[in-house]
Amino acid sequence: MGIFPSARSETGLLADLDLTSRDVIGWLLVLPGLLLFSMFMVYPIAMLVYISLTDATTPGTVVSGDTSFVGLANYAELLSDRRFWNSMFVTWLYLAVSLAIKIVLAVGLAIVLTHSRVKGKRYMRAIVIVPMGFPAIFTISIWRAMFSGARFGPINEFLSMYNGAVTSVVGVVDTIVFFATVNAPSALLADVPVGILSNRWTAFMAYVTTEVWLAYPFMVIIIVSALQDVPGELHDAAKVDGAGYLHRFVNVTFPSIRGPVIFASILTAATSFQNILIPWVLNRGGPSRQNELVLVYGYREAIIENQFALASSIMTIAIIVIGLFMVLAVRKTDIAEGAD
Repeated sequence: MGIFPSARSETGLLADLDLTSRDVIGWLLVLPGLLLFSMFMVYPIAMLVYISLTDATTPGTVVSGDTSFVGLANYAELLSDRRFWNSMFVTWLYLAVSLAIKIVLAVGLAIVLTHSRVKGKRYMRAIVIVPMGFPAIFTISIWRAMFSGARFGPINEFLSMYNGAVTSVVGVVDTIVFFATVNAPSALLADVPVGILSNRWTAFMAYVTTEVWLAYPFMVIIIVSALQDVPGELHDAAKVDGAGYLHRFVNVTFPSIRGPVIFASILTAATSFQNILIPWVLNRGGPSRQNELVLVYGYREAIIENQFALASSIMTIAIIVIGLFMVLAVRKTDIAEGAD
């Protein structure tokens, strides 16, 4: 009788040792990833925060340690900086406008690419994702050429063709009407050439157009996959009840793909917030720095203005803002509901 308790104790001890060894092995397997994460994420962010609390001006002052601790002085300066608040406003406006357009465009294209009556859907899907195959800098450079303010730039050429078409139509009307001279209304004619990147809001829409072109294939892929998983029985039942196409989309289709749409929207919104290539390549956040996104503003302060500490403060605030945005977006949309 006395043997059994000791046997149970020995078995329990062996189980505890086995569990401990498994924990050690688990930590050893995770350790390389933790080290890499610390090297490429934790340490740079910690260094960024440290620099933002100093008066560093150039890389040399950072490397040599020739800096002084100034506390929150850089953050206080930012709060009273008009350019900083303008960059935050432009960044969030850019995010909101581009995201709205991307959602509408991606959902519309996804519906077309999954509709039973559309022929050649497989080839159309391949064409839709073509923009993902080009480097971003290449695509942005092409769009910069498209938005060129030169007289024979692509968009100005299209506007010239439009002016010619309007003038031709008015000429035909003038020929038919014998007792009156008909001229083309100036309100219908474009003033060519148009300096798209030289005007604040046309340049802003050029940013949005380029961003939509770069990001919409990703959203289309996600939404197409979601639409293919919508049970056909739901649509059949709605049809039996007499629901039209719009009613079925609002009450059947969209609720079924809401999660994937939100997931894709959050990811592309975060990417839009961190965008620097589009505004910098198109016109460096111009004209007159009016369209500087947050990262463009921070980059200019660091590289051109030699204000490393102030730029570090800008980047730190950007990290905090995008982090809060991601946390709130995930929690408020319940996108992580049910995930372990």
